[in-house]
Amino acid sequence: MSTPIPPIRFQRKIEAISAAYLPWKPVAKIDFESFERVLEGTWGCGLTPAINMDTGFANLLSLSLRHEVLDFVSLRASGRPFVAGAFVEDLAGDCLNNYQKETDRITAAGGTPIIFQCSDLIRLSDTEIIDIYRSIGCNCDRFLGFELGKMFAPFGAIYSIAVFQELLQIPQLIGIKHSSLSRELEWARLSLRDACRTDFRIYTGNDLAIDMVQWGSDYLLGLSAFYPEAFARRDQYWLDGDRRFYELNDALQLLGGYAFRPPVPAYKHNAAMMLAMRGVIASDAIHPNAPSRPSEDREFLRSILDRIETALLS
Repeated sequence: MSTPIPPIRFQRKIEAISAAYLPWKPVAKIDFESFERVLEGTWGCGLTPAINMDTGFANLLSLSLRHEVLDFVSLRASGRPFVAGAFVEDLAGDCLNNYQKETDRITAAGGTPIIFQCSDLIRLSDTEIIDIYRSIGCNCDRFLGFELGKMFAPFGAIYSIAVFQELLQIPQLIGIKHSSLSRELEWARLSLRDACRTDFRIYTGNDLAIDMVQWGSDYLLGLSAFYPEAFARRDQYWLDGDRRFYELNDALQLLGGYAFRPPVPAYKHNAAMMLAMRGVIASDAIHPNAPSRPSEDREFLRSILDRIETALLS
């Protein structure tokens, strides 16, 4: 039986978190100067940056580099909000202990932790998974969850709706990023949220259906890293009831459909290409172990960028 589709929520303020792209130099070093421009551009248009996410190559960075990125952002935030991934896949030992150490560090740095799934977590029973989140909540006043489809990473999982319902009961868990790329699964979560806990945030991670915001999702997207200012304008159009929302959303969705084609993780190279075209970062080099896109992508990305900027001028 199909999930009832929630009602469209016109003129709603969208809570926007943008996974910040982590730029690289051609010599395989992080370009922190360009990264600062990425962060300031995201904060400047009213979006909250999320760091040490997939868009920040979290699975390819050492723990010490993830901490260096966190400290860099913390120093520049000056009280401005940011979200940071608690990534523990590469850490030895008990996963709950690792999560607690990372959430402590993120909270102390002024950020909101988001719990990246890991292989040890998703191998647990449903009851044990719920207990892990409850235990994190006992140690952390405010955190986010993350359902990550395996098209993004092998250590991700999409929980059953029964597990999701139990997670809704954890008061410290204030929202969850849902990255199944399935409207049906996200609609089901929105309907359950509306029935059980209206203050809980569902952040769509569906870069192939960014219009999920119309049905009550907020977002935490990798796609918004390409052009956060355009997403901020689109969101304002929605709040204002401005029909220009649709034209700009269509242009951004074209970008999502192209950049998030298989192999999906290579979208980060497309992000680097567009950010370099826009003059935000110095180079479209990426992490040496990350999948890349062909150089021919730049031509089509330029045409999409032109369409987005035409929509912004309308």
